[in-house]
Amino acid sequence: MLEKTPGLLELLLRGLSAEVLQWKPAADRWSITEVLAHLLMIEQLYEQRARRIVIEESPALPRYAPPAESEAPKKPARQYLEELVALRRAFVFFLHAVPSAAGARTGIHPEMGTITLSQMLHELANHDLGHIRQVAELYRACCFYPHAGPFRKYSQPQP
Repeated sequence: MLEKTPGLLELLLRGLSAEVLQWKPAADRWSITEVLAHLLMIEQLYEQRARRIVIEESPALPRYAPPAESEAPKKPARQYLEELVALRRAFVFFLHAVPSAAGARTGIHPEMGTITLSQMLHELANHDLGHIRQVAELYRACCFYPHAGPFRKYSQPQP
């Protein structure tokens, strides 16, 4: 799954306008651009954690601390996607070089305690799928559902 995420996102988002990428279903909900920014931040965090787990003995892992909205970099969706794709492909390349036994290596998380590399990578794949679904729902709710006429009674997008 970790290898598939870049291609899935590239395929899903190909050709979408800036308006669609920035559309929000409500003020307190994310746009596709904001989802991509979040995915990039999580990728950077997990890539750093994974490298430390592989290299160090049970390292203390940093807690995820999202930046304040005013501190978050504002970039176009395409830039977030390009950076995410490049980082994920490099991360997957690194993971292919790691022996499978390294999945049992551990790190210490401040809230969860001891976690294995395998558990963390499974959570990253789980996280990817949740946000791929979110991106698809945003696309669906913005571009297709409003124009489905009487067919709208058969679906209720949940972006």
